[in-house]
Amino acid sequence: VVHPRLGSLLDALKERGYTLCIETNGLHQVPEQIDYIATSPKACYAERYLEGGLTRADEVRIVVDVDGVSSDVGGELRATACSVDITDGERQFLHFAEAMAEKIKAQQYYLSPLEIAGEMNIHQTIRLIGLLNAAEVEGNPHWQLSVQTHKWAGIE
Repeated sequence: VVHPRLGSLLDALKERGYTLCIETNGLHQVPEQIDYIATSPKACYAERYLEGGLTRADEVRIVVDVDGVSSDVGGELRATACSVDITDGERQFLHFAEAMAEKIKAQQYYLSPLEIAGEMNIHQTIRLIGLLNAAEVEGNPHWQLSVQTHKWAGIE
């Protein structure tokens, strides 16, 4: 619990007509009063997501950090990556993205490039989106690109 009286605060805001939105890493459930949930699961917590956390959101945004996956989340990879030359880190990341899409039902799914030493891994991100979307499996979500515009503009 973030605060023992959080529910009362959220109820008061809802009574006054506010729309409540939250961005979360998805490790914990979100109060029912929240109208819009954006979650950004972190690959370094892969094992913790399998144990619990959110099961629904309005949008899922995952930063492409192929070195940040703490372990292989297992299962058979649905993306067509099995026939493409990819690194072990990319394979583990694709497993993670697919596992999050299966666990967290959402209206929108996004991958975002990671900034490393001032450079964005945009080409890798687009390639991984293509691999995730190429798998013709019923129920697979359509992944889209999301960029953190403030990073491109150099705004901290």
